[in-house]
Amino acid sequence: MTQAPTPTADTVRRLVRTLLKEGADTAHGPDVRPVAEGGEHSTWWVGSRHVLRLAPDRDAAARQRRELRLRELVRPHLPVAVPASVAHGEWAPGLTYTLDTRITGGTTGGHDVSAVGEDDLAGLFTGLREVPARQARTLGVPRTAPRSLEALRRMAVHAAARLGAADEFDPGRMAQLTAPAAAQLAAQPGTAVLVHHDLKGEHLVVSADGRVRGVLDWTDAVVGDPAEDIAGVAVAVGSPAAVRAATLAGYGARPCLRGLWLARCDTVIRLAARLDGRDDSPLPLLRSQLRHAWEAILLERVTEFRDDTGDTGDTRDTGARRATEE
Repeated sequence: MTQAPTPTADTVRRLVRTLLKEGADTAHGPDVRPVAEGGEHSTWWVGSRHVLRLAPDRDAAARQRRELRLRELVRPHLPVAVPASVAHGEWAPGLTYTLDTRITGGTTGGHDVSAVGEDDLAGLFTGLREVPARQARTLGVPRTAPRSLEALRRMAVHAAARLGAADEFDPGRMAQLTAPAAAQLAAQPGTAVLVHHDLKGEHLVVSADGRVRGVLDWTDAVVGDPAEDIAGVAVAVGSPAAVRAATLAGYGARPCLRGLWLARCDTVIRLAARLDGRDDSPLPLLRSQLRHAWEAILLERVTEFRDDTGDTGDTRDTGARRATEE
C-alpha cells in the first residue's frame, strides 16, 4: 500500500492558490497555518475567512464525501451554522479536501455557554431529531446500536479505582450508578435519530457572548442513540447545561440521565487510559472533561421511572423506580 503524502504549508498554499483569488498574485500566496486542535483531518486556517481540511486516508476521504452531502441535509433543520464548502476535490489521488468558510467564534474552551447559548443547544438537539433518518441513511450515514451502559459502568468502576490510587478521583462516586439503575437507563427501542457523535469542545463554535454559533466536523455522524450527543455536550460544557438544553428540546429524564452517565463513565475511562499510557490526549483537557461530566444536577436526585413504560423523550415520564441512588 502506498503511503499517503504528508501535507505541508507549501502543499496547502499551492492548492489554495488555485481555489482562491485572495493572495494568488502575491509571492508567497495566502497565509496558511495548521489548526492546533486535534482531529484526524489535517486542518489549516487559510487567511481569516477559510478553513481547509485534508483527508489523511481513503476511509477519511469516504467519510468526508458523505459529510459534504450530509451538511446540506441538516442545514435547514438547525438554528446554528453548519460549515459551507466553497471548493472540494482531491488533494492527492483518492484523498479529498474541502475548503470551508470559517464560522466566527471560539471553542467551548475559550468561551462559556450562556443561558441563551443553552437555547441554541436545545435547538441543535431538536433539529437533529427532525432530520429524516431515512434520508441520512441513503447518504451512507451508518446506523449504530446503543452502547451497553452496564458494560460501560463495569469498565468505569475499574478505571475509577485506578484514578483513586492516583488521587485523581473518588472511586466511591461510581456507586451512584448501580447495576439496576444502568438497566433502567438502557436505550429504548424506536428512539434512534441523527447523532453528530462528536460534540466535543472544539466542534462547538461559541461567540464571546456565550451563544453557540456553529457545529463543525460531521464526519462521525450516525443514526443512533441521542444520549450520545447529550453526553458530548455534558463533556464539553458541563452536565447541568447539557441536561437543561436536552430538556428544553423535549427529551425526558431517561435519555438525559443516560447521556449524563455515558459522559461520566467515558471521562473516567479516558483519564485512566491516559495515566496508563494508552491515550495521548492532554491531561488538562481530560481533567476538565471529567469535572464537566461530574457536575451535579438536580434531575438525578428526583427522577423516578415507571416499570411498565419506556421513556420516548416525553418529559412527563416519571414513576415508581428511582433511576440513581444518592
